[in-house]
Amino acid sequence: MSFAKMTASGLAIAAMSATVAAARDQVQVAGSSTVLPYASIVAEAFGENFDFPTPVVESGGSSAGLKRFCEGVGENTIDIANASRAIREKEVQACAEAGVTDIIEVRIGYDGIVFASQIDGPDYTAFEPADLFNALGAKVLVDGAIVDNPYNSWAEFNSELPDAEINAFIPGTKHGTREVFEEKVLAVGCEETGALAAMIESGMSEDDAEDACIAVRTDGKSVDIDGDYTETLARIDANKDGIGVFGLAFYENNTDKLKVATMSGVEPATETIASGEYPVSRPLFFYIKKAHIGVIPGLKEFAEFFVSDDMAGPDGPLAEYGLVSDPELGETQSAVADEKTMGSSS
Repeated sequence: MSFAKMTASGLAIAAMSATVAAARDQVQVAGSSTVLPYASIVAEAFGENFDFPTPVVESGGSSAGLKRFCEGVGENTIDIANASRAIREKEVQACAEAGVTDIIEVRIGYDGIVFASQIDGPDYTAFEPADLFNALGAKVLVDGAIVDNPYNSWAEFNSELPDAEINAFIPGTKHGTREVFEEKVLAVGCEETGALAAMIESGMSEDDAEDACIAVRTDGKSVDIDGDYTETLARIDANKDGIGVFGLAFYENNTDKLKVATMSGVEPATETIASGEYPVSRPLFFYIKKAHIGVIPGLKEFAEFFVSDDMAGPDGPLAEYGLVSDPELGETQSAVADEKTMGSSS
């Protein structure tokens, strides 16, 4: 018997009693554009199978969602923030200052960041982090010196890449994907090329050098995309040499328009992400405001449904859409059921 059918009758009673206590009877979610499609799938199924209204799910980016989440407690604030990165300590502090002190962190699974281009465009078939750093870093190592990035073509620093103009469309700074891109691609590439060591040898502090490693050139070769992946796809459609950063699921749903590159010789796929072989992957999360549980009808039930085997398991609809199921999903289910908050031992 499915999770939904087993619990629907009991939830109807809970919904009736909870609605009395709250003027708002609809769960509100905002945040990561990467998590958006998964949350939308769950919300639709929840509305169809449970005696609660379908949750409202909005995008806007991980940082924007967490900012809204941390505005305070009450029916005029959102209940859940989706994020394609872990919440930062400064965000936890901002939450606490606004009265959001009990936060439940929920890891829903894993996703990979892929580099994809026009299906009929140049063949960017293989990348190393060093290639992306040389193409997009604000300052790079050339002939033993750190200089402003002089490269216009991929072939200028790697003859095995196309002699095509560098045109990259990367997530803007409000997206959780950007942080993963910086840490697992630019920072790694900076070290691989020797630029990090050269920066430190030139007198920069280690912290300043690390910041310089993830700084992106601003001469038009790299363009920040503040919207979702559909905007990046539109830019690729309009630029035959363009390459964009996408989530694995989005790419897999657009293979008729895009072709993907390997990273460090590994093709991004559910299997290579689950095994940890593909180097540019990340966990996906949502954060629950515990103070809203029992006040906003269906909030806990929605969260439990989201991470149920029926939805987030390896044979569920989220996996079919591209989510890599979490091997520790059972522990997550228990943590949600027990309303375990961040920093608590029980």
